[in-house]
Amino acid sequence: LPVGISFYTFQALSYVVDVYRGTIQAQKNIFHLALYISFFPQLIAGPIVKYHDVCEQIGNRQCTAEGMAYGIKRFSYGLAKKMLFANTFAATVDWMMEKPLAQLGTVNAWMLAVLYTLQIYFDFSGYSDMAIGLGKMFGFDFMENFNYPYISTSIREFWRRWHISLSTWFREYLYIPLGGNRKGQVRTYINLLIVFFATGLWHGAGATFIIWGLYHGLFLVVERMGLGKLLEKNCFRGLNHIYTALVVVVGWVFFRADTLADAKVILHQMFTWENGIYPASLFVNRKVIFLAVLGVLFSGIVQSICPKLREHLYEKEVTKTVDIVIMAVLLFLCTMYLVSSTYNPFIYFRF
Repeated sequence: LPVGISFYTFQALSYVVDVYRGTIQAQKNIFHLALYISFFPQLIAGPIVKYHDVCEQIGNRQCTAEGMAYGIKRFSYGLAKKMLFANTFAATVDWMMEKPLAQLGTVNAWMLAVLYTLQIYFDFSGYSDMAIGLGKMFGFDFMENFNYPYISTSIREFWRRWHISLSTWFREYLYIPLGGNRKGQVRTYINLLIVFFATGLWHGAGATFIIWGLYHGLFLVVERMGLGKLLEKNCFRGLNHIYTALVVVVGWVFFRADTLADAKVILHQMFTWENGIYPASLFVNRKVIFLAVLGVLFSGIVQSICPKLREHLYEKEVTKTVDIVIMAVLLFLCTMYLVSSTYNPFIYFRF
């Protein structure tokens, strides 16, 4: 199938449905419609842009020096996420997946799951940053696609922070038309499971993706049945973070495994102590450990502790000298990495 087919198909669908509903006027300019469907920065891997969010920008937008500077900054952040972090984790994860999974051992199995958890976040959020940055250079304001999902305290919150454009698309065009939460609890639970079945299927017509989607849907149903209220009342917020992180990490095992059998083997290794035949030092070195620690800290922990840092990172109006220096260093490091490494496409290219 063509790369990115899920993304531009959903964008075209949003236009068709919005016109059908009468919420927007049909676009009379074929070039404007073609621009919306085929705009290259986010065409291949998102964020999914709904037509009613950008219809005004297509024909009326401004390219400013401030927007260009901010776009370059976001692009630099995204490229660094991909090249320096995601690619490093990907090399280790792929190497481990090539080994006999039943012989990895518990330590390596957990290391595999955690590194993939970091890989997919930095890979996909990195692409989204690059797309948002490129869009800003051309005068487009795209919605944020990630909001530090790994600091969530529930699965419900996780999905408000992860792949936001996909979540809002399914909510607007599938969940609400199905009845949302307006037709009683049982129907709400069924609607959630349908949406997350579709979410899994959207990522790939394979059993592992479908199980991953239903797995998240099941936890959302359980939280609506009462677990969510317990989490809100829990005074020990750290337990909420542990619960959410554990559910998400286990879910990514299904997402990464080639088959359900492989996922079962990895999960068995994770939750049944096995020594394995491979020492952890075979797969990770100081560089991987250092980047993994940085990845954990900067996937939301540091930003939540230092909100001023977060505000500065995403400052749109002002680009300071320190920003320029950081961007130059990041672009230099990414260029060196590109020159010396093999091609490693974004994970979401294949969806």
